[in-house]
Amino acid sequence: MGIDGDAPVPPHRRFGEEGGRLSYGGYLRLPELLAQQQPQSQAPDELLFITVHQVYELWFKLLLHELEVAREAMFAGELWLARHQFQRVHAVERVLVEQVEVLETMTPQDFLEFRAELAPASGFQSVQFRELEFLSGLKNDRYLTSFRNAGDAELDRLRRRLTEPTLWDAYLAALSLRGLPVSDAEIMESLLTVARDRRSHDDLWQLAEDLLTHDETAAQWRTRHVQMVERQIGTKSGTGGSTGAPYLRSRTRLHYFPLLWELRAWL
Repeated sequence: MGIDGDAPVPPHRRFGEEGGRLSYGGYLRLPELLAQQQPQSQAPDELLFITVHQVYELWFKLLLHELEVAREAMFAGELWLARHQFQRVHAVERVLVEQVEVLETMTPQDFLEFRAELAPASGFQSVQFRELEFLSGLKNDRYLTSFRNAGDAELDRLRRRLTEPTLWDAYLAALSLRGLPVSDAEIMESLLTVARDRRSHDDLWQLAEDLLTHDETAAQWRTRHVQMVERQIGTKSGTGGSTGAPYLRSRTRLHYFPLLWELRAWL
């Protein structure tokens, strides 16, 4: 019997209100989460700006987790698991691209009401975004000096990303496990073997396509993002001191996996 003579709750009913162990708000820590939106001005659209960018950071956190799982799966030769993780990555990245449209409901006049309050804060200072680039293969240690306001833990994360294996390193490990050479002089021939012998290596081919989709969707997000910036501030400098849209535009042609793009010319 339960307290005060009540019948005990069966194990299969110990959920929701009857279980009484955890609430929706408690599990998601909603009071703490919803207290993180702290506008610096009275401008009505600043809440939108904060919310969209905080959501981006939440997606970045998830992407880092999923890509790490995919990387370790490739090293272990579990290509089915790596592909599963990439399907989720692709879905999230499509959301990132579409999310720009929400921010574009803010007019340039709306943004200018609070833009001055942001300096010197800037999306350029997103540590997680740089982690995603480093993990995907775009490593650049000069960014360590760009995060003057980053904490020690954040800088340690970036330093770790600079030294740890990339997604491309993991893919090369998967090729090697299949007996394909991966030296600089032989890697293109191995990629061609995978592409031309789908009967034997279709899983490796499809995984390479997943890497390429990750690369392509990241480029789509960069392009969509710079178009939004140009629409909002034109050629003004960024609040963090960058050149703004010109800097962003210069990064739209970057590739995580240049050899996979070059491969097309050899087929």
